[in-house]
Amino acid sequence: MWIAAARVEDLPAPGAYVLREIAGESVILTRDDTGAFRGYFNVCRHQGSRLCTEKAGRLDGRIQCPYHGWAYDLTGRLVDAPHMDDGPAFRMERVSLAAVAVDVWDGHVFVCLQPSPPPLRDQIGGLARRLEAWRMFELRRAYRAIYDVRANWKLIVRNHLDTLHIPFVHPALRRLAADRDLEGDPPAQTWLGGRLAFRPDVETLTHSGRLRRPALSGLADDQRRHVSMYAVLPNLLLSLHPDYVMTHLLWPKGPDRTEVWCEWHFHPREFDRPAFDPADAIDFWDDTNREDWQVCEQTQAGVASRAWAPGFYSPREELLVTFDRIVLERLDDA
Repeated sequence: MWIAAARVEDLPAPGAYVLREIAGESVILTRDDTGAFRGYFNVCRHQGSRLCTEKAGRLDGRIQCPYHGWAYDLTGRLVDAPHMDDGPAFRMERVSLAAVAVDVWDGHVFVCLQPSPPPLRDQIGGLARRLEAWRMFELRRAYRAIYDVRANWKLIVRNHLDTLHIPFVHPALRRLAADRDLEGDPPAQTWLGGRLAFRPDVETLTHSGRLRRPALSGLADDQRRHVSMYAVLPNLLLSLHPDYVMTHLLWPKGPDRTEVWCEWHFHPREFDRPAFDPADAIDFWDDTNREDWQVCEQTQAGVASRAWAPGFYSPREELLVTFDRIVLERLDDA
């Protein structure tokens, strides 16, 4: 599948790059001189050395191996190969970096390790139309929190789609959100989610429940009365509020550990306001996140027991059932 890996603002100009670890592979994401997004396996074609070691930075028009000096332009083409002039079978023009497919949806940069993947738009499908009013491509990140969660990534996805735990786990969220399930969309094979309504006097999800900044201008009235929560499989969780968007990127580090990058995104005009302070949203969700991670970790410990066997679902857990079926179908196809 296409995997969410970055935001467009992480790669603002040609030569800007970030490294991502995906399925045991190190991947370089960058932009070439035309501004096109590029992805490469972080492997020199000479002796296999890593090309980039810093997590992010800027490339001066080329990607140079620190071991023997082989260099590639930003399109991945080999442009310098010291000491290879006398190689009788060597042809520089035939050598390039191993490419990784890269595409962009609404400000999110995705990669796919398949040699010839289907278009990203096929994976996003109808979700693009449902979420276009938030214009996520315009938003800018105000803060990133990184959590090390001792739980499998699938448990974190399931928790994101589950509302039955709110009364027991999230006292602050319970005061703000209506006591009901997600108003779910018809489930797709690549994304799941829906909307959670606010209580009558609530305007957004912060500790006060009050808007401290204007709502995003493209939203309809009913979109301002909910938080829209989606899992874009496999690893992007979206929480779309009237005045900001929160994202979670899930990076599996093992069968029982996931690194979670939580980011808060606001309209660019807010950053120009002297009184702009995103702490109301950040603090609320940092508290809520930590409550979620605790129960995810408790669940991870429980399902590791020989005494546990899956199989019980409430009629109100349709999204969880669908997600589990999707995972099982993909395992059967592997």
